[in-house]
Formats: sequence, structure tokens, C-alpha cells
Amino acid sequence: MNYAVILAGGKGERFWPLSRTLHPKQLLHIISDKTMLQETIDRISDLIPAKNTLVVTGANIKELLMKNVPFLKEENLITEPESKNTCVAIGLAAVHIREVNPDATMVVLSSDHYIRSREDLIRVLKVAIEMANKGEYLITLGIVPTRAETAYGYIELSDLFSSHKDISVFKINQFKEKPDRIAAQEYYYDRKHLWNSGMFVWKVKTILDALKKYMPELSDKLEAYSQDIGKKTQEEAVKKFYREVQNISIDCAVLEQADNVLTVKADLIWDDVGSWSALERIKKRDKHNNVILGKAEVLNSYETTIVNDDQGIIAVLGVSDLVIVKTNEIVFVAHKTKTQDVKDLIYRFALNKDLEKYL
Repeated sequence: MNYAVILAGGKGERFWPLSRTLHPKQLLHIISDKTMLQETIDRISDLIPAKNTLVVTGANIKELLMKNVPFLKEENLITEPESKNTCVAIGLAAVHIREVNPDATMVVLSSDHYIRSREDLIRVLKVAIEMANKGEYLITLGIVPTRAETAYGYIELSDLFSSHKDISVFKINQFKEKPDRIAAQEYYYDRKHLWNSGMFVWKVKTILDALKKYMPELSDKLEAYSQDIGKKTQEEAVKKFYREVQNISIDCAVLEQADNVLTVKADLIWDDVGSWSALERIKKRDKHNNVILGKAEVLNSYETTIVNDDQGIIAVLGVSDLVIVKTNEIVFVAHKTKTQDVKDLIYRFALNKDLEKYL
């Protein structure tokens, strides 16, 4: 039996001010008229039924998610009292699924990706599921790069492991952190590197065994917590669990150490929609390469992203390479090369009580 685990606990800070504490990126209508979370759920609905779809999210936005995504019910949600990165969220989902079906296969997805086409993704996931069911493999989806990107981690390929029609599965030489521009260009041209998409497939037992081997302390705490699943003590148990566990990604905790990791080469149109710069890759641009969403009047301006999610108009004259966002009492203006640094600005807001309301 296949289960989808959708990670939807992030704050989406690099999409501030549209993405806010109580209205994070996964609930924005960035790709289409649907929220990004709804897009993710719909994308895999032909492969995994709604009843087997679990969303891991923050307890503070649980009700908001249920309101914005019609099919979500209590049984579809696993809530975190605080964010402790992907390893903890995945481990938590794994023990919950094990309670229902210990032989299940997990398809782990992020709630904020842009992927085309749906059919291509399903074909790749079917191959990954087949491999996960054949042995104790930890399967990653590696995206064929379309540019020299410095904002993504990379997977360096080793030998071909197997081939399924036009989809290849490789052993992994190593995972690599986000590169500088020169290294990114080398990775793009050598065709030996794939983008690390953050999408994974594995048996529940396989990932829990890996956690036991590489993260024994976390594994012990997961097992202790699992004894309270479905009981009145569960809420307190999960709070205790989160207070005690380490904040660490699944890549650092397991994948970079394990020797049973494979990657499926996925030739998809993919973007992790990580910051405002992503819009120029997924939205239609005018003849001057501006992206304009909402009401705006633009003259003699180039390569600029303009988003008006508010009343009134944005008037733009004689600028280039900017991001301009107007929403809910906030106007945000940044040079495109600095949009990745918006967290620094948000940090300053957090230090000022008069500005906290804008977070």
C-alpha cells in the first residue's frame, strides 16, 4: 500500500510579505488558482488516494489548512508543535503510517514545488515505488538540471543501477551542498549531476531501520512516542518528543551516510519555488521580461517582478531587476539578486515589537 507524505510545515519566509506566519507559502495561489498544497495533492491523486495522503504541518496552521484544502480531515494531518526539519517530520510520519500498515511504502513530497507534467511525475514515481518494493533502498528523485543553479543541492551520479524503459536509476557517488556559480556551471555541463529535489520514496521499515542505524537517539525517542499514538496522551507525548530531538535534515541525518541510496533520474519541468525569483521561470513575462501579477502600470521597466495582492495600483517607471510586492499594508521592494536574503529583513522585524504584526 502506498502513502503520500506531504511536508507542509515551512514558513516560506523568502516569499514574504505574501507568505506570513498565519498564511504561509503552501496556502498561496502562486502557480494557479489553487493553493500550492492543493496543487501537490492533486498532482499525485491518480497514484495515491486521498485517504492515504498525510500532511505534516505546524499545529498553529492546522485549522487554516483544513479550511483551505477541502478534502483534508483530522486523519489526514500530522501536526508538529514546532519545526525541527525534515528528518523529524519524516520519522514522525513513518511511525504513524506503521501503526496502520507496517508494510507501507512512503512517497515524500514537498508542498511548494512546481512540477510539469503530472503524467511524467507519476511515471517516475511508479519506477521509484517499484525499486523501493524490490529491496531495502532509499530512493531519491534527482532532477535533470536546466541551468547552472546555485540555490539547489546536487546529487553526483555513480554507476547505472537499472533501467526502466526511458527512466534510469543510478547509484549515488555523493550529495553536494549548494555550489558557487563556477561549480554550478561545471555540474550543469558535465551531465553527471542532478538537482536534489527533496522528493523521496521508501518502505516505512527501510527508513525506520536507517534512522535506527544512523540516528539511534532520535529512533529511540520515536519508538517511545509511538506508544502514545491514538491515546489521550499523544498530544503531550509529541510535545515532549519535539522538545528533546535534534533539528536536522533527512539528507544530513541519513542519506549522506547510507550505502543503500539510489536516485531515479527525473527529466521533469521542476522548480522548488523557493523565492520571488522563481516567478520569472513559471509565469508568463511581457515583452520586456517583466512578470506582472495584479493591477500595475509599468513604463520603461525591464526584468522586474511586480505582484499586487492588494487594492489600488502599483506604478512602476524606469526601473530594472527589481521585485516589487504590495499586500496587506506592506510594500516590499528588493533587487532581484537580494531576494534570497529576505530572512535577514524578517529577523529585524522580529526584534521590533512594533513590527512583529507584519510577520
